[in-house]
Order: sequence, then C-alpha cells, then structure tokens
Amino acid sequence: MKKITEKSNIKAVLTIAAATLLGTNSLAHAESNTFEAEPDEWKFDTAVLFYSETDRVSAGEAIFNAQKTFDTEEVLNLKLTIDTLTGASANGAVAQPTVQTFTRPSGNGQYQITAGETPLDDTFKDTRVQLNAQWTQPIAPDYTVSGGLHLSKEYDYLSLGINGNIAIDFDRKNSTFSAGFSYFQDTFSPEGGLPKAFSSMLVGDSDASNWDDDFQTTRIGSDDDKTTVDILLGFTQVINRRMLMQFNYSYSTVDGYLTDPFKVLSVVNNNGEAQDYLYESRPDSRVKQSVFAQSLYHFDTTVLDVSYRYMWDDWKIKSHTIDSRFRIPLGDSFGKESYLQPHFRFYQQSAADFYQPFLVDNEAMPAFASADYRIGEMTAYTIGLKYGMLVNNGHELSFRIEYYSQKPTDAGVEEIGVLKSVDLYPSVDAVIAQVTYSF
Repeated sequence: MKKITEKSNIKAVLTIAAATLLGTNSLAHAESNTFEAEPDEWKFDTAVLFYSETDRVSAGEAIFNAQKTFDTEEVLNLKLTIDTLTGASANGAVAQPTVQTFTRPSGNGQYQITAGETPLDDTFKDTRVQLNAQWTQPIAPDYTVSGGLHLSKEYDYLSLGINGNIAIDFDRKNSTFSAGFSYFQDTFSPEGGLPKAFSSMLVGDSDASNWDDDFQTTRIGSDDDKTTVDILLGFTQVINRRMLMQFNYSYSTVDGYLTDPFKVLSVVNNNGEAQDYLYESRPDSRVKQSVFAQSLYHFDTTVLDVSYRYMWDDWKIKSHTIDSRFRIPLGDSFGKESYLQPHFRFYQQSAADFYQPFLVDNEAMPAFASADYRIGEMTAYTIGLKYGMLVNNGHELSFRIEYYSQKPTDAGVEEIGVLKSVDLYPSVDAVIAQVTYSF
C-alpha cells in the first residue's frame, strides 16, 4: 500500500508540473481533490462557473474532467471545457466630455458612447470549446513521464498544443525534479480582418457605396498566427511530515501576431479632445520568465497553502502574485466531513514600455503603442470562500464564491485638458461563483 501511495504522489507532482506549465493551479489543486478513485476506476470532476464584471463582460463555463488510474499505474486524464462570453469590452479609447462614435471591429455598423463614459464595445460575444488529454506513466523506478494534447476553438480563434514532462524522484522519494515543455500554435481570424497598425478607424456612413473599399484600406489581411514555447523546471521537496514545498522556473517565448485587433488609441489635441482613433500596434515577439514558490503546511486539522510568483518580460512588465488558501474542517456539523476554505489573492503589475492611455496629436509616433488596460499598471485582489462536503458514496460537492477587484493606475502619464474631468482608469469589479461535484 505504501508503494502505491508514493507512486500516486509522484503522479500528482507530475500533474502539478503539467498544470503549472499550462497556466493552471498547482499544489492547491492536488490538495483540494480529496476524492480519490481506486485503481482501474474512473474519477470524474464536474464544475459550473459564472463570472460577471460590473457593466462589462459576463462568462459562463462548464468543465468536465475524467481521470482513470490503471492497475499498471498509468494515468489518463481527459478534460472538456465549454464557455461563453457576452457583454461589453473596453475598446481602448479614452472617455470624453462629448458623445463619441466608433465603428465596430467587423466594419458593419457603428455605436455611440455617452459623454463621460468609458468607451465599451457591447457586441462582445464568443463561445469556446477546449479539449485536453494527458497520459502519464512510470517508465522506470523513480522516473515518470507525461504527454498531452490541447485543442481550443472559438469563432475567430484556433489553438493547438502539445506538452511533455519528466519527473525524477530521489532521496527516498522526498524530492522530485521535473522538467517540461509545451508548444502552441494559435490562429486568429477576426471578423472584418486584421487592422493595419496605426491606421485611422473609419467612421461614417457604413451604408455608403464606397464604405467597403475604404474599410479594406485599413486592413492587412484576414488572419495571422503566433507560436508559444514554454519550458518549465520544477523542484518539489517534502520538508517534514507536515510541510511540502515546490519551486518552479518558467521561460516562455511567443512569436507572431500579438496585437489585439479590437483595440484602438485616442489621438487627442493639447486640450485632451479626441481628434482620431488609431488601431494599436504591439511587438511581434515576447519573452516571459517567472519564478514560483509554494508551500503547503498541514497543522493538526487545518491546511495552509501559500504561494508567490514573480514574472518579468521584455515588454518591461513585472508582476507579483501572492495567493493563499486556508482549509478549515468543520467535521460533520454542517455536512459530512464539511470544510471552509477562505481564499485571498493579491496581484500587482507594472506597465508595458509601450503602454500609453492616449496619443497626443503632432507628437512623434512611437514604434508601438497600446492603451489596453490589461498591460497597464494595476493592482488587483481576489477574496473568496469555498464550502465543501461529502455526499452519497463519498462524492464531494463544493461551492465557491469570490469577489475580484482590479484598479488600473496612471503609470506616471500626465492628464491634459478635458481628460482631467473624466475617469481614464476605471476599476473593474467582478463576482465569480462556482459549483463543483466530484464522483
């Protein structure tokens, strides 16, 4: 029995490495899966998630995960994710004390923004279907490998990927070194085509006879792609019978089309009044690196999970993420083996070197510029609570509710003229609710 448990831990570590490489959670995810299937049986995890930003994007997501551990200790994991997004998304232009008119990204129709309001395109709508398959197996004593496939399809986006990992145990399996890679090929084909960098948004009568020809002069093609290569090195150490630690280093390089075709920048005069809207332009490559440390500590009854990640890239974005969960058992008082798990996450990010909330008319044009608040300076936090319990046949049912708040800041950019009277850096607030059932 001890041997099986140790091998299971190895597989958990390997799964952790793969999950981290793919940008998902790590030790906490393994810790939270309290329902374990017997060998040669299937284990299923299902979840429904709802995400809603105030006056902006709403998303619904359904997840179905199936895992089978064979008698020979191989593990097959299959995951299906379906999500839909609707609502309004910031187009990058600044608010103005007057009404503004914008052309939709497809070129079909226009929309107006009320004076003083942040410009939002309310036609944001998409459905995504994502499939992941992962196979893990021991190949020799203390050596385990894993490989996986990834497919994600949206209306205007296709992503294909592969990944591979190896984990090596030593020091009586108290230490594990892991190394992994992933490769993704993404193709973007937005409706209306890809806009030409820094070309002016065409605004006018979209029913005019020459509209389509004029609109095409702002396009460079119908689709483009990018490739992403991630490399991950990890080390996991059992400190003692109560404590487990994990350390990761990741290196990621992205090449290809990295501009957001739906984002524009306002060009304002010296009084801050919008004179034009230009499609943004970003570099066609990006290199990201990060270091990550996580610790799980098991007190007599409770479990504390704390992690820290530092990320930096050649766009000059640096970020700090602190994440913590604290699992508190409630016994059988509020459901069989019930528990509460408070969650707190803090995130702070500096701005990309080409981030500019607006451009000033008659000033030199930069090589790249984007007003996308997601690459600007910001602070964000998440606070939440999860409640779980066992139900029939030892299956687990849990509920999670969280509040997310994101506060962009000015990154030292001086506001001019009428821009002082509007909110250039509006906050984003969201509620996240999730129900999970494992059987």
